Amino acid sequence: MEIIAVDDEQLSLDGLIAALSKVNIDANVMGFKKASAALEYAYKHKIDVAFLDIQMRGVNGMELAADLKKLHPYINVIFTTGFSEYAGEALSMHASGYIMKPITAEKIKKELADLRYKGGQEVSKKKFKIVTFGNFAVFDGENPVKFKYRKSYEVLAYLVDRHGSFASNGELIAALWEDDGDYEGRISYLNNIRADIKNTLAALGYGDIILRQRGHLAIDVNEVDCDYFRYIGGDKEALKSYHGEYMSQYSWAELTNASLMNETGLL
Repeated sequence: MEIIAVDDEQLSLDGLIAALSKVNIDANVMGFKKASAALEYAYKHKIDVAFLDIQMRGVNGMELAADLKKLHPYINVIFTTGFSEYAGEALSMHASGYIMKPITAEKIKKELADLRYKGGQEVSKKKFKIVTFGNFAVFDGENPVKFKYRKSYEVLAYLVDRHGSFASNGELIAALWEDDGDYEGRISYLNNIRADIKNTLAALGYGDIILRQRGHLAIDVNEVDCDYFRYIGGDKEALKSYHGEYMSQYSWAELTNASLMNETGLL
């Protein structure tokens, strides 16, 4: 295993490397104080895991992670930081881990035991599968998920299209229903749909998939196996599986489909 550790503070870098040396792994570990030096090394070597500090002078850890992913799509990025506010951004980047300082061997061992990618491919631990290329469909393993309301599928589809961003009740109503002036009636119906999604997923053991804030919903992109999410992450198989159709049954998905077609040269 090839591991790089990047931190512009020498004391923190030494501590990280020392903690890594205490973990019983067969790995070559290289430490860098400068993001540019780490990137130069990554040009010449296949990197399996990158431990990156976030707040660094010059190129920060998030920017370095994006550059490393361009070189090695299946690199496991584990952020090491003293700040919790970057957790959401790390989640959207499909990071493999997020360690709060001080770094210890136990924290590192836990993250290395649960890497996102192994052997050049994504580790599939998710039975909840979402298909977006073609018609939208949801599966528990190989079995279609059955919601009580037809609109429950569309609300879930819209959250998938938002790729982890929260959608308000008002936004969902505006996107998924025609404006007939009955806002209170739509809110009541949406509340029933929210309950349907929550109860159905909880009964299947997927209660953590939907994230909730007051009047807002989002989907946890790390808790599902979704072709669209894998496409965004640069997965080659997902890239091949897109043939110009995306959630074909929903008119509001046409904007995203046009963007995908433009990216793939199909437009």
